[in-house]
Amino acid sequence: MRLISAESWQRNLIVCLFGSLTTNMAMTLMQPFMPLYVEQLGVSGHAAILQWSGIAYSATFVTAGLVAPLWGHLGHRYGRKAMLVRASLGMAICVLLMGLASNIWQLVGLRLLVGLAGGYSSGATILVAVQTPRARSGQALGLLSSGVMAGNLIGPLAGGVLPPLIGIRATFWCAGVLIFLAFLATILLVSEITRPAGESARKGGSWSQIPRKGVVVAMLVTGFMLMIANMSIVPIITVYVQGLVSDVNRVTFISGLVMSAAALGSVASSSLLGRLADRIGPLRVIVISLAVAAVLLIPQAFVTASLQVIVLRFLMGLALGGLLPCIAAVIRHNVPEHFVGTALGYSLSSQFAGQFAGPLLGGFIGGHVGLHAVFFATSALLLVSAACTRRAGGTASFPSFPQA
Repeated sequence: MRLISAESWQRNLIVCLFGSLTTNMAMTLMQPFMPLYVEQLGVSGHAAILQWSGIAYSATFVTAGLVAPLWGHLGHRYGRKAMLVRASLGMAICVLLMGLASNIWQLVGLRLLVGLAGGYSSGATILVAVQTPRARSGQALGLLSSGVMAGNLIGPLAGGVLPPLIGIRATFWCAGVLIFLAFLATILLVSEITRPAGESARKGGSWSQIPRKGVVVAMLVTGFMLMIANMSIVPIITVYVQGLVSDVNRVTFISGLVMSAAALGSVASSSLLGRLADRIGPLRVIVISLAVAAVLLIPQAFVTASLQVIVLRFLMGLALGGLLPCIAAVIRHNVPEHFVGTALGYSLSSQFAGQFAGPLLGGFIGGHVGLHAVFFATSALLLVSAACTRRAGGTASFPSFPQA
């Protein structure tokens, strides 16, 4: 394989960092104002608004989860750059069109299309991992991960600040233009050196080769539950904040702060929890983090001021910040080396499923049972997940499998 120059891999990293930031920002942009936009599009009634908010937000993740294996296969066959170009252009067009939606069905359809077009961050991660020199790969992937988390942090903030200033529709257009700039940078600046044909085809694997299937299944369930915990309040948070804030013009801003607080907590704790996992083991960190997050969800149902919600969501982000790397570490050490990529792909699909199920669950429970019940139900799910992970931990191992 021809070596890529230092200038090229560094340029690739910068472009992928910008693209991951903007696409993740667009994915989380509408969290604070989703119910308001749904109401603008003609949906009326408290329960209907919450349910349609959950449906619209979840739509992206169901299609993203379904097509992720397809884009992975095509990326392996035709190159990662082609997948980045496809994803950034498709997302830019869809996000721009969201600002032109005239009814709820158009919004849901465009959210489905965004999921079909997505996959920029996962494609960027693979491209950077392959193109970066081995000695610098950890640093490069860490920086790229920071871009993803920054997008998750900036998106809700922008979604809370911009609509009162420029309107909801113009907010979509601004996000679409940013993603289009990422598309231009990708097509013009990214250089990809492809591997010789058939190099990776020699490596295969199947589920039957995993000696500790229970551990891997527990990690898939944990990733699923983690995303449900993060996403279940998406459809209800704006309505919940409305009951805590007297100034109606500050509702979307405060909702954005609530959403971003959890992302900020995750950014702050991810490296600390990673180091803790190295000392006491990732499974123990996962169980403790899930249990702490479950406890922190209970007082969120009884808050009387918006600041209390922001602080509690930040603490919950601290508790959950390092879980995805820990899940990946457990999977990596409990499957054969040649099956790691496939197993991590299963993990990604389970997380997409959680991102799909979370808003649907939160919207349904919030609309038909009550807003407070969303926090109780999510807490119960996390406790069940912690118990299942603790039970599976008895069979976990961290062996060194021979290279296939």
